[in-house]
Amino acid sequence: MIDVAKAAGVSKSTVSLVLRGNAGVKAETVEKVNQAIRELGYVYNRDAAGLRNKESNLVAIVANDLANPYLAQVIIALEGQLERLGFMPIVVNINENVMRQTDMVASLKEHNVAGYFITPAPDTDANWLTELANSQHPVVCLMRDVEGAQVPTVMPDNRLGMYLSTRYLIGLGHQRIAFIGGIASISDYQERKEGFLQAMNEAGLTVKPSDIEPSSTKRQGGKVAVNRVLDREPNITAIVCFTDVVAYGAYTALRERGLTPGEDIAVVGFDDLEDSRLMSPALTTVRVSAEEIGRMACERLQLWRENLRVPENALVGVELVIRSSCCSVGKKARGLA
Repeated sequence: MIDVAKAAGVSKSTVSLVLRGNAGVKAETVEKVNQAIRELGYVYNRDAAGLRNKESNLVAIVANDLANPYLAQVIIALEGQLERLGFMPIVVNINENVMRQTDMVASLKEHNVAGYFITPAPDTDANWLTELANSQHPVVCLMRDVEGAQVPTVMPDNRLGMYLSTRYLIGLGHQRIAFIGGIASISDYQERKEGFLQAMNEAGLTVKPSDIEPSSTKRQGGKVAVNRVLDREPNITAIVCFTDVVAYGAYTALRERGLTPGEDIAVVGFDDLEDSRLMSPALTTVRVSAEEIGRMACERLQLWRENLRVPENALVGVELVIRSSCCSVGKKARGLA
C-alpha cells in the first residue's frame, strides 16, 4: 500500500479508503490510485485487513428461492446499494428449507460477515433470528416477517396491494373471485389474503373456503391451484394471484380448459415482473419497487450498525398497474395498455 501511495502521489490512508470503496474520495484520486494498482500489480488482502480491523466487508444475502424472478430483482438492487456502501455481497440459496437456512448461516458466521439480509424460510424460529442479530452483525428480513423476532423487516404493503386489485375486480362487476397461490404459513400470504378478504367483505360479497387455494409460488403451483378452484367452483369469473409467476401458471391452466384469460376470466398478479407486460394478454398486477426494497433494507442495516439499536420495520408502497387481463363480467377485455 505504501508503494501504491508513492506511485499515485497520495497518502497511504487515501489508498486504504479507495480500496474499501469509500464514497468520499474524489473520482480523479480514485483513478490515480487504481492506475497505480494496475501498474504495480497490487492485490488487496481483505482477509488480513479484516483480521487487523476485526470486521469484514462481507454481507450475506440469504435467499429463500433464487428461481423466484422478483427476488432476483431485489437481490440485484441490494447488490448495487451494498457496493456503494463499500460492502461485498455473498448470495446463498436455501430453497425454502429451514434446516438448510440454519446450516448456511452457521457457515457464514465463520466468515465474520458484517450483516445478513434474510428472506426467512417457512417455520423459521423467531428466537433463532433474534439470537443471530446484534449491532456488529445486524439481520434485516426481506419480504417476510417472523412474528416475535427482534429484527427489522422490509416488505411491500401486501394488504393494500391485494385490497386494491380485488376492489378493482369488484368494480368491474365480479362477485365470484378466487384467491390462489402462496404458502399458507408465510406472513406475506396471510397479509395478501387479508387484503383480499377485506375488499370482499366491504362489498358484502361471500367468500367460500373453496375460493381460496394456497400453492407453491412457481408456475406449476398456479396451474394446479386454478384447476382445483375451478373444479370446485366453475362459476368463478376472476382470479387474484399471489404473484405474477402464479398468474403465468393460471394462464396455462385456463387455456388448457378452453378459457381465454382476460376474456372468459379476469386475472391479476402481484410484483409487476418485466415479462408481465409482454404476456398475452398483458397482465394487470400490483407493482412493488425492488429498488426501494433494496434501498430501505440497506438503510436499516446501516442504522443498526451506527446507532447500535434495532431500527423500525419499513413498508414499501404499492401501485395497481391496469393492463388487458381484466374484463368486465360477461364482456371482452378492454384492451388497456
